[in-house]
Amino acid sequence: MQGLWKRLRMRSPRPVASPPRPGGPTRSATLYSALCDAMARQGRGYRVLEDMRRVEYRYQDLLKMVLMLTRLVERAAPLSEAGSSIGLLLPNVAPTVALIFGLSARGRTPAMLNYTAGADALIAACRMAQLQTVISSRTFEEQAQLGERIKALREAGSVRVLYLEDLRAAIGVVDKLWLMAWALWRPRQFELADAADSERPAVLLFTSGSEDKPKGVVLPHRALLANLAQIHAVIELGAQDKILSALPVFHCFGLTAGALLPLLGGTRLFLYTSPLHYRVIPELAYERACTVLFGTSTFLGHYARHAQPHEFCHLRYVIAGAERLNEGVRQLWQEKFGLQIFEGYGATETAPVLSVNTPAAHRTGSVGRFLPLIEWRLSAIEGISRGGRLHVRGPNVMSGYLRHDRPGDVHPVSSSEGDGWYDTGDIAEVDADGFVFLLGRVKRFAKVAGEMVSLEMVELLAQACSPAASHAASMRADAARGELLVLFSTDASLSREALQRKARELGYAELVVPRKLVVLESLPLLGSGKLDYVTLRGMAEEV
Repeated sequence: MQGLWKRLRMRSPRPVASPPRPGGPTRSATLYSALCDAMARQGRGYRVLEDMRRVEYRYQDLLKMVLMLTRLVERAAPLSEAGSSIGLLLPNVAPTVALIFGLSARGRTPAMLNYTAGADALIAACRMAQLQTVISSRTFEEQAQLGERIKALREAGSVRVLYLEDLRAAIGVVDKLWLMAWALWRPRQFELADAADSERPAVLLFTSGSEDKPKGVVLPHRALLANLAQIHAVIELGAQDKILSALPVFHCFGLTAGALLPLLGGTRLFLYTSPLHYRVIPELAYERACTVLFGTSTFLGHYARHAQPHEFCHLRYVIAGAERLNEGVRQLWQEKFGLQIFEGYGATETAPVLSVNTPAAHRTGSVGRFLPLIEWRLSAIEGISRGGRLHVRGPNVMSGYLRHDRPGDVHPVSSSEGDGWYDTGDIAEVDADGFVFLLGRVKRFAKVAGEMVSLEMVELLAQACSPAASHAASMRADAARGELLVLFSTDASLSREALQRKARELGYAELVVPRKLVVLESLPLLGSGKLDYVTLRGMAEEV
């Protein structure tokens, strides 16, 4: 990682007037060693983490939790019995983060399970990763109504569920002596020598499944730490900052930006359990004086509509990712709070950030410039005249996929550009100044009357016509035209005639105007905040 750090410094000079940062890019080999480095740099007493229980954890408190919880899990699920991966079915709380650091330090891979997914998706994830042990919480199981899903996990195979409450009850005198007399003061000796390898898996995440079956994404320590260094190279975070993140850590945006970035960089973090509490989050941002907020376009839109103008007065960075930023949301934040949303772009497979707008380099409509050390290529797509299919390569790219057909086997990353290249599946343009513009997903094109039509262009048309509402485009088979466009909208007054008028005004082709409009009270979302296009496609087929 030291070579990466040197190259980042060469490629991204720091502004002269920049204030000193508490952390910055890490030179550590693993997440756990990076945590130890952050603690040594900031001091054991530095209050770095707060969660919904309003307890402020110092680095020393977090380290205690890492050491003890991992010891208890190892005793309850020895490596010989449980395999190398351990499933985590837990919310955004301090113990979840502690287990990510601790398990990876002992050569176990935390598999972050999506608790908002159905039983079938959870079972598929466990089989894909060959999980035998899953850690959850009885309190969380009750609050999130996970009982039926956990029951289905047990009945589907050999998965054993361990509860945090039972693990804590097993703490004995010897455990306490081990922690206080030895482990707490020799933290680096806790990491196994075999685990201290930057290419070993740090976490196993699962793609959102917004368009297809979820896949397991194996992210090594190298990818996550490289992405943190890349982010720090373009965004200044200091001791004066406090990040508010409600994005779930089973999603890569929530894990990397919402948890690892502050904890390993020395920036304070308020970790909240759910992004769906639209009234609570603005109140927390004000009460806890948070200066940085991460969210998806959908979530940021809800926060803005429910917030009082003063509640975001402390914010200096609002960063959107995981889905295209809605123009109405961008305008609402600017008009109501005087805040510019900085849109970024990435993928779970790239740990996740590939590009981001910043105060020093911002272009409306783009997703910013590529982060340092990311190589990119565009390949031509038949039937599409603008842009090309985006392939990327860099130190933050995954090791490979786990797939349903061969559980446990890692398929190395590769694309038509060669080994080590990741095919994003996005159609992009890059302008002369290096700003990236996303034109759509390859999978989100319909062939209407022989012409390729972008479903995202259909959504942009709907947003231009009705900016205050939410819209999503899908398609279904049509005997006469090949495929037929279906628009789902929360605006009951939106009509095809209004869309046609707006299309003529904007110079859009008639083919972009959807033939079918379906009004919904709200659009279906995944737990990550992305639109659930799989569900919408099924609904479109029934229209």
